[in-house]
Amino acid sequence: MSDPLCRAFAAEVRRRLRDDYLWKIDKVLARLDEEVLWWRPHEGANAIGNLLLHLAGNLRQWVIHGAGGAPDVRVRDAEFAARGGRSKPELRALVAETIEEAIAVVERLSDERWLEPRTIQGYAETVFSAVFHAVEHFSGHVGQILYIAKLRDLKFPPVYAPDGRGGP
Repeated sequence: MSDPLCRAFAAEVRRRLRDDYLWKIDKVLARLDEEVLWWRPHEGANAIGNLLLHLAGNLRQWVIHGAGGAPDVRVRDAEFAARGGRSKPELRALVAETIEEAIAVVERLSDERWLEPRTIQGYAETVFSAVFHAVEHFSGHVGQILYIAKLRDLKFPPVYAPDGRGGP
Protein backbone atom coordinates (compact mmCIF):
# COMPACT_ATOMS: atom_id res chain seq x y z
CA MET A 1 0.00 0.00 0.00
CA SER A 2 1.77 3.12 -1.18
CA ASP A 3 -1.00 5.72 -1.33
CA PRO A 4 -0.85 7.83 1.87
CA LEU A 5 -4.66 8.04 2.06
CA CYS A 6 -5.00 4.25 1.82
CA ARG A 7 -2.35 3.80 4.53
CA ALA A 8 -4.04 6.39 6.74
CA PHE A 9 -7.44 4.75 6.35
CA ALA A 10 -5.99 1.30 7.15
CA ALA A 11 -4.33 2.74 10.26
CA GLU A 12 -7.63 4.30 11.33
CA VAL A 13 -9.45 0.99 10.85
CA ARG A 14 -6.86 -0.67 13.09
CA ARG A 15 -7.08 2.09 15.72
CA ARG A 16 -10.86 2.10 15.85
CA LEU A 17 -11.39 -1.66 15.91
CA ARG A 18 -8.53 -2.76 18.16
CA ASP A 19 -7.65 0.26 20.28
CA ASP A 20 -11.06 1.84 20.74
CA TYR A 21 -13.97 -0.59 20.26
CA LEU A 22 -12.31 -3.74 21.60
CA TRP A 23 -10.96 -1.73 24.51
CA LYS A 24 -14.52 -0.62 25.38
CA ILE A 25 -15.83 -4.18 25.04
CA ASP A 26 -13.10 -5.34 27.42
CA LYS A 27 -14.12 -2.72 29.99
CA VAL A 28 -17.71 -3.96 29.89
CA LEU A 29 -16.79 -7.66 30.01
CA ALA A 30 -14.50 -7.09 33.01
CA ARG A 31 -17.48 -5.87 35.05
CA LEU A 32 -20.05 -8.28 33.68
CA ASP A 33 -21.16 -11.47 35.42
CA GLU A 34 -21.52 -14.48 33.11
CA GLU A 35 -25.32 -14.57 33.51
CA VAL A 36 -25.65 -10.94 32.40
CA LEU A 37 -23.88 -11.78 29.13
CA TRP A 38 -27.07 -13.38 27.79
CA TRP A 39 -29.60 -11.11 29.58
CA ARG A 40 -32.07 -9.30 27.34
CA PRO A 41 -33.95 -6.17 28.38
CA HIS A 42 -37.00 -7.78 26.69
CA GLU A 43 -37.58 -10.62 24.24
CA GLY A 44 -37.32 -8.39 21.18
CA ALA A 45 -33.89 -7.09 22.21
CA ASN A 46 -30.45 -8.59 21.91
CA ALA A 47 -28.12 -9.61 24.70
CA ILE A 48 -24.50 -8.54 24.82
CA GLY A 49 -23.59 -12.10 23.83
CA ASN A 50 -25.71 -11.81 20.68
CA LEU A 51 -24.15 -8.49 19.79
CA LEU A 52 -20.64 -9.94 20.16
CA LEU A 53 -21.55 -12.86 17.87
CA HIS A 54 -23.07 -10.38 15.43
CA LEU A 55 -20.02 -8.11 15.43
CA ALA A 56 -17.73 -11.03 14.61
CA GLY A 57 -20.11 -12.31 11.91
CA ASN A 58 -20.55 -8.92 10.28
CA LEU A 59 -16.84 -8.09 10.30
CA ARG A 60 -16.07 -11.51 8.82
CA GLN A 61 -18.67 -11.11 6.06
CA TRP A 62 -17.95 -7.51 5.08
CA VAL A 63 -14.16 -7.36 5.47
CA ILE A 64 -12.66 -10.84 5.56
CA HIS A 65 -15.00 -12.15 2.86
CA GLY A 66 -16.04 -8.94 1.08
CA ALA A 67 -12.68 -7.18 0.96
CA GLY A 68 -10.38 -10.16 1.42
CA GLY A 69 -12.08 -12.82 -0.68
CA ALA A 70 -12.39 -15.54 2.00
CA PRO A 71 -15.44 -17.81 1.76
CA ASP A 72 -18.65 -16.35 3.20
CA VAL A 73 -19.46 -18.72 6.07
CA ARG A 74 -21.77 -16.43 8.00
CA VAL A 75 -25.05 -17.69 9.47
CA ARG A 76 -26.52 -14.35 10.49
CA ASP A 77 -29.76 -15.67 12.03
CA ALA A 78 -27.77 -17.83 14.47
CA GLU A 79 -26.07 -14.73 15.86
CA PHE A 80 -29.41 -13.42 17.10
CA ALA A 81 -31.02 -16.75 17.95
CA ALA A 82 -28.35 -17.76 20.48
CA ARG A 83 -29.44 -17.75 24.11
CA GLY A 84 -26.12 -18.87 25.58
CA GLY A 85 -23.52 -21.48 24.87
CA ARG A 86 -20.41 -19.28 24.85
CA SER A 87 -18.61 -17.74 27.78
CA LYS A 88 -17.15 -14.25 28.13
CA PRO A 89 -13.61 -15.46 27.34
CA GLU A 90 -14.82 -17.38 24.28
CA LEU A 91 -16.78 -14.43 22.89
CA ARG A 92 -13.97 -11.98 23.64
CA ALA A 93 -11.51 -14.27 21.84
CA LEU A 94 -13.86 -14.63 18.86
CA VAL A 95 -14.23 -10.87 18.48
CA ALA A 96 -10.51 -10.16 19.04
CA GLU A 97 -9.41 -12.83 16.55
CA THR A 98 -11.90 -11.57 13.96
CA ILE A 99 -10.66 -8.01 14.44
CA GLU A 100 -7.06 -9.11 13.94
CA GLU A 101 -7.97 -11.08 10.82
CA ALA A 102 -9.90 -8.11 9.41
CA ILE A 103 -7.02 -5.73 10.13
CA ALA A 104 -4.65 -8.11 8.34
CA VAL A 105 -6.94 -8.10 5.28
CA VAL A 106 -7.11 -4.29 5.26
CA GLU A 107 -3.36 -3.91 5.66
CA ARG A 108 -2.71 -6.29 2.73
CA LEU A 109 -4.94 -4.42 0.28
CA SER A 110 -3.17 -2.84 -2.65
CA ASP A 111 -4.07 0.72 -3.57
CA GLU A 112 -5.98 -0.50 -6.64
CA ARG A 113 -8.19 -2.93 -4.72
CA TRP A 114 -9.90 -0.26 -2.61
CA LEU A 115 -12.21 0.73 -5.47
CA GLU A 116 -12.98 -2.77 -6.76
CA PRO A 117 -16.71 -3.62 -6.80
CA ARG A 118 -18.20 -6.21 -4.47
CA THR A 119 -21.69 -7.50 -3.73
CA ILE A 120 -22.22 -8.17 -0.02
CA GLN A 121 -25.64 -9.11 1.38
CA GLY A 122 -27.03 -8.06 -2.00
CA TYR A 123 -25.58 -4.54 -1.74
CA ALA A 124 -23.32 -3.11 -4.45
CA GLU A 125 -20.20 -1.90 -2.65
CA THR A 126 -16.57 -1.11 -3.24
CA VAL A 127 -13.89 -2.62 -1.03
CA PHE A 128 -13.55 0.83 0.56
CA SER A 129 -17.28 1.16 1.27
CA ALA A 130 -17.43 -2.39 2.66
CA VAL A 131 -14.61 -1.70 5.12
CA PHE A 132 -16.06 1.70 6.02
CA HIS A 133 -19.48 0.15 6.63
CA ALA A 134 -18.04 -2.60 8.82
CA VAL A 135 -16.23 -0.11 11.05
CA GLU A 136 -19.21 2.23 11.48
CA HIS A 137 -21.51 -0.75 12.05
CA PHE A 138 -19.15 -2.02 14.75
CA SER A 139 -19.27 1.38 16.44
CA GLY A 140 -23.06 1.37 16.64
CA HIS A 141 -23.22 -2.02 18.29
CA VAL A 142 -20.48 -1.16 20.77
CA GLY A 143 -22.76 1.71 21.80
CA GLN A 144 -25.58 -0.80 22.34
CA ILE A 145 -23.29 -3.00 24.44
CA LEU A 146 -22.44 0.00 26.64
CA TYR A 147 -26.11 0.88 26.95
CA ILE A 148 -27.12 -2.66 27.96
CA ALA A 149 -24.33 -2.70 30.54
CA LYS A 150 -25.65 0.57 31.96
CA LEU A 151 -29.19 -0.85 32.03
CA ARG A 152 -27.81 -3.55 34.30
CA ASP A 153 -26.45 -0.78 36.54
CA LEU A 154 -22.87 -1.98 36.40
CA LYS A 155 -21.79 1.34 37.92
CA PHE A 156 -18.77 2.14 35.86
CA PRO A 157 -17.63 5.59 34.82
CA PRO A 158 -17.95 6.76 31.23
CA VAL A 159 -15.81 4.59 29.00
CA TYR A 160 -13.18 6.55 27.12
CA ALA A 161 -10.50 5.19 24.86
CA PRO A 162 -6.96 5.02 26.25
CA ASP A 163 -6.04 8.13 24.29
CA GLY A 164 -8.83 10.09 26.01
CA ARG A 165 -11.00 10.32 22.91
CA GLY A 166 -14.47 8.97 22.53
CA GLY A 167 -16.92 7.99 25.20
CA PRO A 168 -20.63 7.48 25.37
